Amino acid sequence: MEVTALTKYTRISPKKAREVARAIQGLPANEALETLRFIPRKAARLLAKTVKSAVANAENNHGLSSSDLIIKSALVDEGPAFRRFKAAARGSAKPIRKRTSHLRVVLAGE
Repeated sequence: MEVTALTKYTRISPKKAREVARAIQGLPANEALETLRFIPRKAARLLAKTVKSAVANAENNHGLSSSDLIIKSALVDEGPAFRRFKAAARGSAKPIRKRTSHLRVVLAGE
């Protein structure tokens, strides 16, 4: 059985979040949470929150044990980007894209 959790419109660049998501794929859920605790990045905190949500979904909605869950995939999709402008030389403006991400964690029960 597969259980998912989704965190949308997170204020982090997808490129930065994918780097952390690759580190936890294929790990047991408890081990992944321990790994994320020691990664000093914002993406690790956000992914840990999503993994905890997926574990809670598995326990409450499907009656699965948290010790049997494995992270099948941790996907980071691109969300909408906020468009801003920064003042530049000679009265011009340069665009800035503040990117957002959608984090999806899929757990599989053994």
